[in-house]
Amino acid sequence: MPGESYLAVLDALHDAREEIRFIICRQEGGAANMADAYGKLTGRPGICFVTRGPGASNACVGLHTAFQDSTPVILFIGQVGGDVAEREAFQEVDFRRMYGPMSKWVAQIDRADRVPEYVSHAFHTAVSGRPGPVVLALPEDMQTQTATVATGGRYQRVAAYPSPAAIDQLRQMLAQAERPIVIAGGGGWNRPACDDFLAFATAFNLPVAASFRAQDLVDNRDSHYVGDVAVGLNPRLAERIRNCDLLLAVGARLGEWTTAGYTLVEVPRPKQKFVHVHPGAEELGRVYQGDLLINSGMPEFAAAARNLTSTRNVWDEWTEGARVDFEAWQQPVAAPGALNMSEVVSFLRGRLPPESIVTNGAGNFSLWVHRFYRYTGFRTQLAPTSGAMGYGVPSAVAAKLVHPDCPVVSFSGDGCFLMNGQELATAMQYDLKIVFVVVNNGMYGTIRMHQEREFPGRVSGTGLRNPDFAALARAYGLHGETVERTQDFEAAFERAWQAKTAALLELRVDPEAITPRATLSAIRAEALKAKST
Repeated sequence: MPGESYLAVLDALHDAREEIRFIICRQEGGAANMADAYGKLTGRPGICFVTRGPGASNACVGLHTAFQDSTPVILFIGQVGGDVAEREAFQEVDFRRMYGPMSKWVAQIDRADRVPEYVSHAFHTAVSGRPGPVVLALPEDMQTQTATVATGGRYQRVAAYPSPAAIDQLRQMLAQAERPIVIAGGGGWNRPACDDFLAFATAFNLPVAASFRAQDLVDNRDSHYVGDVAVGLNPRLAERIRNCDLLLAVGARLGEWTTAGYTLVEVPRPKQKFVHVHPGAEELGRVYQGDLLINSGMPEFAAAARNLTSTRNVWDEWTEGARVDFEAWQQPVAAPGALNMSEVVSFLRGRLPPESIVTNGAGNFSLWVHRFYRYTGFRTQLAPTSGAMGYGVPSAVAAKLVHPDCPVVSFSGDGCFLMNGQELATAMQYDLKIVFVVVNNGMYGTIRMHQEREFPGRVSGTGLRNPDFAALARAYGLHGETVERTQDFEAAFERAWQAKTAALLELRVDPEAITPRATLSAIRAEALKAKST
């Protein structure tokens, strides 16, 4: 997102336009989210440039998402010159204080001769250990300085490896288990790591669940995949996790959503035998003490685990039952109103090609996508574990830029869409053919749901009066349609799919259909009953 605080960089990018593709965005929040999506899709740092002050503030959400999602991102921020620093000059912000809690490293390059050093360190830091975002501030006066420097090489990823003793202990713990469950998640994965990990799970016939918004680490069509451990958790899967005798968390931090508010797994000592594999040593033992803690990168652990051989599997029925539970959980459910989101997503599950990338922002609308869709493999899902709204549109733009031959479908709620929906203009500018789906229930649905649980019947600040989203898409020069009935969705989707431009389908759903398991009225009635007693 261009700004006058880094005009010299913009000018240099003009000279490098054959080597560096510059994507112009419409707001820094969209740009930062695109950088996060790029980092997820490629494993390389997503690069984002923004201006100081307001621009840097707008980019905060994307950086926080990258931090919680363990995504490599480098944010470059134009900064005031040294001659006016520390005077609260125009748009001046201390970025070390601002970004310190949500990044791996924050620095300012004050001398031109140190640019290669700082940039090299930024790349190494972003991809090594637990991946994450780095912030570099660029004072205006430094940008026009010149220096003679040595040419450095390409950065290298640095990761820990599991020790042979740790892998042997894991083998012994599996040999003693009767009801094991694996939860995979976190950042730092790549396609070979996912392949190795699935080979390990297959060899031991292990049931594999995914942490919050990490469902694409295992092909959901595989018989070993048993569902996601997140918001809207399948009660049968929750019960299996509580009753397992060996819990193996690979890459997942086991944060709040993956543990149902730290109730699914007991703190600090799980009652199950617990193995935790994570690329960041600082995470191991942070919340949960383990029987075996392995500090390792995901590719390194998966390669080592793949070489293990199984000598005793007594849990075949356990794994098969968990898969049956998952398949039953994916069956469409009844819902109030004329448009049933479970039917819509079930249709897309059968209609979209396996290489399709599905993105979403945050909100209750995503419960329908996560429960009823089947992600087919590595990075076919883009979604923020940070719960940040406004991610669905820009992440879809990034996905189409990175993989132009892959179909991309983006889901947003009505509130979610209007946070970064202006990036439709970016899709238009670069002729990106994406299908955007906006689920419109006329409210901030997640907040309204919690409002009804805590303060039933007292609606405050959650009702929305929305524009005609389909007309808005047409104003951008895109295809736009409104769908109000389930039976009309298939034909509308085919028209969107065949459109020569990006397309937007606005799905108008009944506000009562707040989750696949409950209506707003039922939540309110239960809360009122609880308060009366």
